[in-house]
Amino acid sequence: MILKDDYSEKVQYDNPDYPFIVRRCLLSSYPNYAAPSHWHNDIELIAVLSGQMTYNVNGKRISLRKDEGIFINSCQMHFGFSEQKEECEFLCILLHPVLLCTTSALERDFVLPVIHNHSLPFLYFHRDIDWQNAIFLQCKVIYEMKETPAAPLKIQAAFLKIWAFLYENMELDTKEEAGDGNMMILRNMIAFIQQNYKNKITLSEIAASGHIGQSKCCKLFSGHLGQSPNLYLTQYRLKKAMELLKNTTKSITEIAVETGFGSSSYFAEIFRKNNGKSPGRYRAAFQKSI
Repeated sequence: MILKDDYSEKVQYDNPDYPFIVRRCLLSSYPNYAAPSHWHNDIELIAVLSGQMTYNVNGKRISLRKDEGIFINSCQMHFGFSEQKEECEFLCILLHPVLLCTTSALERDFVLPVIHNHSLPFLYFHRDIDWQNAIFLQCKVIYEMKETPAAPLKIQAAFLKIWAFLYENMELDTKEEAGDGNMMILRNMIAFIQQNYKNKITLSEIAASGHIGQSKCCKLFSGHLGQSPNLYLTQYRLKKAMELLKNTTKSITEIAVETGFGSSSYFAEIFRKNNGKSPGRYRAAFQKSI
């Protein structure tokens, strides 16, 4: 991930002229069936096509099954995972709110009230609630038309339709609430890990990046992410290693060093433990699939 000055993720859009990403994903493509926790300014929509997974938003867990989905508001800490390491196929759609702001009045009256709604960090799509199911179906429509000639126009129109459903059916609360200072501390520590994962990192350094003690550091990671700081670091390193295995011809040793594992033997041991196969077999399987 590339981080901005505020430590949010700088999303790498497929086309920089159009701020959206539309992907069909498998949970097994992430180390240990868990995506790294992150946050960004973009709106995120998840639509489960098969299987199931748990989604964590600011420490709250939401179970998602086939034909269910979730809306994650701007600037919320989130990630999906499966504790049972079960496969899940899903659509992941990121849309920047600027797509909705065709005029300053629209931004003022309809976009900012939703983004600044402190009681709406996320919204689970219930299959038996018509307007929520309609949002789920719009996610599938967005995916189906992403390769059409007028895709940017059609995706923007679908996003506007989704936003209208949200605006018309949710209770808006723009009152400033007492913020959870722990979330900012956690964001700072996660940013430190993501910026320094190539180097040797100690628990004390992670805690120091949040200006807290090691005990509170571990409690924040466990309470909000369900894992220790060291496990988060390992899984983030594995994610970067998997990207290098798929997208480069670098040797296993080079990748081990570049992702902070140090030795190729230790890297191979951790990789096999989390992915069920060696780095070499993982690379071979990926190349065979393309």
